[in-house]
Amino acid sequence: MHVLGINALFHDPAAALITDGRIVAAAEEERFSRRKHGKRPVPFSAWELPEQSARWCLEQAGLTPSDLDAVAYSYDPALARPADQMGLDDPWDHLRQEYARQAPGFLAEALPGLDPAKVRFVPHHVAHAASAGPVSPYPDCAVLVLDGRGECGSHLAGRYTNRELTVLGTQRLPDSLGLFYEDLTQHLGFLRSSDEFKVMALASYGTPRYADRLREYVHADDEGGFRARPVPWADLVPPRPAGGAWTQAHADLAASAQHCLEETLLALARALHERTGEDALTLAGGVALNCVANTRLWRESGFRHVWVQPAAGDAGTALGAAAHVAGQKDTLEPMPTAALGRGWSDAELRAWLERAAVPYEEPADIAETAAEALADDGIVAWFQGRSEYGPRALGHRSLLAHPGKAENLERLNAVKGREEFRPVAPMVLAERAGEIFDGPLPSPHMLFVHDVAAEWKARIPAVVHVDGTARIQTVDRTQEPLVARMIEGFERRTGLPVVVNTSLNTAGRPMVDDPRDALECFGSAPVDLLVLGPFAIRRGKAFA
Repeated sequence: MHVLGINALFHDPAAALITDGRIVAAAEEERFSRRKHGKRPVPFSAWELPEQSARWCLEQAGLTPSDLDAVAYSYDPALARPADQMGLDDPWDHLRQEYARQAPGFLAEALPGLDPAKVRFVPHHVAHAASAGPVSPYPDCAVLVLDGRGECGSHLAGRYTNRELTVLGTQRLPDSLGLFYEDLTQHLGFLRSSDEFKVMALASYGTPRYADRLREYVHADDEGGFRARPVPWADLVPPRPAGGAWTQAHADLAASAQHCLEETLLALARALHERTGEDALTLAGGVALNCVANTRLWRESGFRHVWVQPAAGDAGTALGAAAHVAGQKDTLEPMPTAALGRGWSDAELRAWLERAAVPYEEPADIAETAAEALADDGIVAWFQGRSEYGPRALGHRSLLAHPGKAENLERLNAVKGREEFRPVAPMVLAERAGEIFDGPLPSPHMLFVHDVAAEWKARIPAVVHVDGTARIQTVDRTQEPLVARMIEGFERRTGLPVVVNTSLNTAGRPMVDDPRDALECFGSAPVDLLVLGPFAIRRGKAFA
């Protein structure tokens, strides 16, 4: 059975393909179109489909649209209600609903040969849930979904038994933890539905002195749900103009909102644990990308295991919709990796370099070449294998640097054009992580924060956030042998078993995906070495 999953309606359009219960491909449209998040989440863009990523998924499997048994669309317009009846100020939402109803026809036009009758609507939060529970390592688990909004709700709590979902609770709009955080993002001068992670980073610089006021609007209830109503933010702290300087009050407001979010999530998770008794909690929805909150859930919710979908935002609903439909007939296999996007053979990469007329080398061991450059305090652009599904660079499309130089945080933020308060992440071999970091291990998808051991903070200052934590990625040498060899080579030269890992892109641009993107990024940013598969391109030679 071939099932193509589609996310299109709000933001982060994406496509995913499941064949006979196995995840074959998954990719976000932004990586093809080079538009960050694919599009803005406004009703007037709701007709846009992930055409390029959908066609690529089919090509990856050698299929045509007529070969598909089903197309799973991660929204069900039959469940929606008019925005004003849901307490939302969204006067054009009816346009979004109409585009959703017409999706089968739009998809058939975008994918010639597709029978529109094969399109199946999957409720948005069911798609989120199916992107987590049934493709996680835990066939029996609790599942918690929280985001901005779906058809008429913002939350789903449930349980998977042998990968079959039982919904135990939902939260209707207008209460929404996702919209609460999005509103604050906009108030703090960042781009809503895009920059929420910046609020989480800024929160570490503040204290939650506004938490009592915010609890009037955001708190758990006594029935396993919550309240999250619009907050008069300006009554607490004046808004920050976009691009303007942030103040301590802005950081304190971010810290207060983060504190209330964590409190509410913890109450929801504890209630779900008490009700289900499961060992494992799986998470999806945009709120699940809040790695600080995820760590509190791991430490305090009562669940022994917490697993987060790497593409927890709306992009992940393409995979979840496909999994929900495919799972009704086939036995689903666990998600094998987040590296589900495009990749190129060595011969294809060489052809790109020849076409670009760029001087390059083919060293005997590219991992050792990268390790040497990092030990010499060079910044390395690392392009290997298939690209990642989701917002985290996990050693396939990464910028790497020396963690022992405190100034490399500022240096990387300057290279990428990012705010100075943004942290960068450490990459570490899984078997070494416990010596240095305290938190959920392994952590292959960079979705938790870990306390850095006191004796290591001064040794790897570039990756230690202001609050003494780090959002780590653990590397399993059996899954990522090349990355593991690079880290080992760096440790032999420096004594440090950690390298800096951040996404291979510059501010406001999607992560690098194809070789052209990598060459363009290398040409426009002060990166010392581009590693493209087995090939090395050095700045001094390329721009002599």
